[in-house]
Amino acid sequence: MIAFVKGTVLEIRDGKVIVDCGPIGYEINVPQSVAGSVRIGAETLLYTYLNVREDEMSLFGFSDRDSLEMFRLLITISGIGPKGALGVLSVMSVQDLRFAVLAGDAKAISRAPGIGAKTAQRIVMELKDKVDIGEAFGDTASGSGAASALSDTDSSAKNDAVIALTELGFSSSDALRAVSKLDVSGKSANQILKEALRALGR
Repeated sequence: MIAFVKGTVLEIRDGKVIVDCGPIGYEINVPQSVAGSVRIGAETLLYTYLNVREDEMSLFGFSDRDSLEMFRLLITISGIGPKGALGVLSVMSVQDLRFAVLAGDAKAISRAPGIGAKTAQRIVMELKDKVDIGEAFGDTASGSGAASALSDTDSSAKNDAVIALTELGFSSSDALRAVSKLDVSGKSANQILKEALRALGR
């Protein structure tokens, strides 16, 4: 119904921003990343979701469509309302959430306010088939961000490196995150592992 709100930030408080859109000011619930990045008096554009209840209508806003789509996925899960979904996206970026889901790292998700261990596990189970591993890894051939499909050999080496990192004591999501930032084209699992360990400070 309201796809986005564009206007001047009038106020920032308690996880909400008020955006002045001419004769109307919209109060929008936002994750901490958004609350920390917008500035009073500056123009902003937030992609929004309108939550309608019998006694209340609330807007939830995000700086990009990717975050909005992840929010929409989260609220389809039983027991996860808009505020719970916003809490998850306040403590984790969309990319980190993808890594946690793919790695089965419910512990990382349970750090969100109001999200217990069982609910976090439910998020992992229900989103696992909906999260694109290519989006999580970013599958790029170089730091330039140019998209490139990895060969089967490269994918296998990358996966082997992730497994090795977890065996060295890193969490699955941290291992996925570290390897995803590397250019793995033509490299062996051992080379990828060494580069990932350097990136992780080991």
